[in-house]
Amino acid sequence: METDARLVGFLSAYLGEWGGGSGLTVVGSELRTRPGWDGTVLDVVGIAAPEGGVLSVVPERADGVRAAVAGWAEVPALLPGAVGRPDATVWSGVFRWTVEPADLDDAGEWVGATDPRLPDWLHPFGGQVLVAFHDGAYAAGVGIKRHNPQGLEISVGTDEQHRGRGLASRLVAQAARWILAQGAIPTYLHDPANAASDRTALRAGFPDRGWRIVGVSR
Repeated sequence: METDARLVGFLSAYLGEWGGGSGLTVVGSELRTRPGWDGTVLDVVGIAAPEGGVLSVVPERADGVRAAVAGWAEVPALLPGAVGRPDATVWSGVFRWTVEPADLDDAGEWVGATDPRLPDWLHPFGGQVLVAFHDGAYAAGVGIKRHNPQGLEISVGTDEQHRGRGLASRLVAQAARWILAQGAIPTYLHDPANAASDRTALRAGFPDRGWRIVGVSR
């Protein structure tokens, strides 16, 4: 399957390079020295697709990582030492994207992230967030991680008393349609063990294509 041009643009801008190779490609990029959407610097991050992927590291670590880590199977054991943190661990998440969100009814409205009705976890996203209210109170919401103009990541949370109503999937699909209308690719990440996030993603039209995101803990 040909990779969508918007996804290629996002990954190239996020990692420093994407496409054309199989297996593991190690890229040294100044992007890994710069703060991300929330001000956090990720000095190691990789995206692995079934056919290959890119591991992006700070430039001064690139040669060492290339010499030490020959393939994705070796990343969990060898990557921490190769980036100078031998006691750290490698984390991994499911990386999903879509160009065809599920045709679910809209569930929310866009409001400012500092709206006093919202829970604290939505405030750091800034700008506008997508929220479902029930009787004027917060029920569920989506924040957008604005990594770069080509790729926007969806984060969703539902108030405990409103779970089981499909609000999360409807909000994720609604947010994905909005992102696509901006000319960007919507992405959705979650822990592999999070069954609820898996169900939400599938219902919203984000299939698990076998893509993963990896990094090294601090």
